[in-house]
Amino acid sequence: MRFDLITIFPEFFTGPLDHGILRRARETGLVGVNVQDLREFTKDRHRSVDDRPFGGGEGMVLKPEPLFEAVESLLGCGVGDASKPGAADPKTAIVLMSAAGKLFRQETARRYAQLERIVLICGRYEGVDERVAEHLATEEISIGDFVLSGGELPAMVVVDAVTRLIPGALGNEASSQNESFSAIKQESTASGERAGQAPLPQPEAVNACGRTKPESAVTNYPLLDFPHYTRPAEYRGWGVPEVLIGGNHAEVAKWRRAAALEKTRRNRPDLA
Repeated sequence: MRFDLITIFPEFFTGPLDHGILRRARETGLVGVNVQDLREFTKDRHRSVDDRPFGGGEGMVLKPEPLFEAVESLLGCGVGDASKPGAADPKTAIVLMSAAGKLFRQETARRYAQLERIVLICGRYEGVDERVAEHLATEEISIGDFVLSGGELPAMVVVDAVTRLIPGALGNEASSQNESFSAIKQESTASGERAGQAPLPQPEAVNACGRTKPESAVTNYPLLDFPHYTRPAEYRGWGVPEVLIGGNHAEVAKWRRAAALEKTRRNRPDLA
């Protein structure tokens, strides 16, 4: 199993990878971990990886170009464009760590443990250009309903949870089979409940940067954050929604609410 961690803070991973099960798994060759500095794929003298979002708003958004190029460099192949999308490798997952993603569960870890390679994209700032989630990542994953500064800690959670399920990592294979959540076979049910457990509690209405998120017009439940887009306005044939460029703030707000509701229904139906 190989893990690739794409981040703007490569030094963050110096400690967590050097202890316990992860250290032993690396030393014995069960897993390989490569930490990739995203700034190596920037082209300006400031090594900028972010820009302001279209449609206005607080914070900065990670740009699509360095992320696409970083992943393609790691995989050794292109991922395509709007006219000819690349074919996904069934043995490789490209995972965007995002507060707006599907919840990471033990069943997710078991599924990942069957793969050969996992590329983990660590988000930062206000978010990541939505074209990364739609056209580059194979999955968008969140580790829970709470606020973190970036995707580095969640990425380490995924690496640890998956590594311990790889045969030989624990020494005693029965250990992983008899742990908490090992008997849960489904990530979710049609009602949005965890298998054999009560419905998930509703989180506070905050996004990844601690700001209030819009609430659904149909329910009182908080929604996931709306999709973000930044420059370039068109990248590989994938454009930014026209409403975000038009300058009509009322229409932007309307689009963002609808987009947040659609994304919540898709990734977190338990909140919608």
